[in-house]
Amino acid sequence: MVTKQLVKRILNTNYEDLPDRVIEHAKKSLLNWLGVTIGAIDHETIDILMDVIQENNQSTEVTVLGRNRKTDLLSAVLINGTSSHIFDFDDTHLPTIHHPSGPVAPVVFALGEKYHFSPKALIHAFIIGCETELRISNAIYPSHYQLGYHITGSTGAFGAAAAASVLLNLDEDRTAMALGIAGTQSFGLREMFGTMTKSFHPGKAAQNGLLAALLAQKGFTSSQQVIEAKRGFANVYSPERDLTQILDKWGEVWEFEKNAFKPYACGIVLHPAIDACIKLSEIAKPEDVKEIILNVHPYVLELTAKENPQTGLEGKFSIYHAAAIAFLEKDASEAQFKEDKVLAPQTIDFRKKIRPVVNENIAKDMVKATLKTYKGFSHNVTIEHATGSLENPMTQQMINRKFTKLCQEHLQIEAIQELINKMMNLENVPSLTDVLSIINNN
Repeated sequence: MVTKQLVKRILNTNYEDLPDRVIEHAKKSLLNWLGVTIGAIDHETIDILMDVIQENNQSTEVTVLGRNRKTDLLSAVLINGTSSHIFDFDDTHLPTIHHPSGPVAPVVFALGEKYHFSPKALIHAFIIGCETELRISNAIYPSHYQLGYHITGSTGAFGAAAAASVLLNLDEDRTAMALGIAGTQSFGLREMFGTMTKSFHPGKAAQNGLLAALLAQKGFTSSQQVIEAKRGFANVYSPERDLTQILDKWGEVWEFEKNAFKPYACGIVLHPAIDACIKLSEIAKPEDVKEIILNVHPYVLELTAKENPQTGLEGKFSIYHAAAIAFLEKDASEAQFKEDKVLAPQTIDFRKKIRPVVNENIAKDMVKATLKTYKGFSHNVTIEHATGSLENPMTQQMINRKFTKLCQEHLQIEAIQELINKMMNLENVPSLTDVLSIINNN
């Protein structure tokens, strides 16, 4: 049975079994997650969530990162998980377009704060949770995604439940129950892309997975074959599946290592085009450009075909806006996806010069771009691997700069540097309180 065999792997993989390179990658992932979470914490999406929660709950157990406020355990993971995905700037497992930290990191942070687990224990649970959700994602991708499910929301609940089960020291039966309870709560529709609800998906996955483990801890029952059963997760949610990918070479090959970090605050399918347009901006002035032709992977237009976005969120799902703003401003950070940028007349005019063309032979992290001027000049740029891809990853220095830029409106520069140092040395930090105190005292 796949579920029970997965449970054995989850519970029998100890911290000492984790390769050093995987632990280092986990710390980068947690740092990146912390940055995107704090960076978006003032967004109106979080205002709404906070209002609803505060109207119905007065508990103050767990930190809402970046707000110097506390709420109950389940609400905190919902808020922190949602905040981490608002900018669409979080990490991405490139083979499945899954954002693994969003559903799992809030759970380990919340449980770590409430129950004072060691940072080393949090790293361990985080890695196991991410590996669990990514292997389940591998088993159902791309069929599940093509059906219309947001894979981060749907499989993320499994990762959150696995991480919580490890920290709460559940036995095999109760961990299997936790996965079952999580699986029946799996959700997330791609129809929601471009709205607040997209960022709600990883937050709800975190909350659902944690709730599943807490219920299982108390003896709440579920099916113990949630993944493979005839009416279970894989068969119901994915017309095509390969469940061997869940268990194969566990502990030898780490899917988590394929988790990449974004240099730009939008869907990763847009990054090759952004790289290309930044390069092309060195060739010609905006007023001289007649058109920019972008040969792209089919997923690009499937996900980002909004020609006339009206909000910042919609701009993140528009190749026309992403390419235009990258050319005009030589960047595509969160500032370039604010509503004023999306609605700026100069941006709107330049969007009309962007012409994406689907090319079945183009890889997901590649683009072939051609700039044409009114004077007949033509220039070609090919991006073989976008910045942030596995072949062209962000460096530690780039990740640190990204973190600084995201947090500088919320924290003093000295605090930001101290946070970076502590997060990148997390296994040796005495307590998570050492990290949270830096955030809450600024």
